[in-house]
Amino acid sequence: TVRSGGRTRLKIERKTQGELRFCESVEAAHSNHGTAAKVAAELGITAQPLRLDSQVKYGVMSRGEADILMRLPASKGHMSSGYIENIWDHAAGVLLMEEAGGVVSDMYGKDLDFSHGAKLIKNRGVLASSSPELHAKL
Repeated sequence: TVRSGGRTRLKIERKTQGELRFCESVEAAHSNHGTAAKVAAELGITAQPLRLDSQVKYGVMSRGEADILMRLPASKGHMSSGYIENIWDHAAGVLLMEEAGGVVSDMYGKDLDFSHGAKLIKNRGVLASSSPELHAKL
């Protein structure tokens, strides 16, 4: 952020388990909201998810306003089992998250691989979290 001509480095503040909040797409077809809700319940997260579109999700997470993003393949629709993520939907957001101390991977814990053209063909789904410790729980 820029304030009074100076710069302040983004840094995600650690939260207690009860303070955590999910972030997810407005469109239910863009991810599996049901699975995300089950994970939230398992982690004891009671706050309603922030529902946003585009890379805004990464922006609010890098500011500490949300802690978990699970963009998992949906069971039907265009995000179903054969869907491959576009790099432009994630590249800048991954940079923001990592600079702020967050972690982004695919659903198997692998780093997102932006080296294969316009699609994340070597990855499946996207997980983002506010800390390495939280990411390990996902």
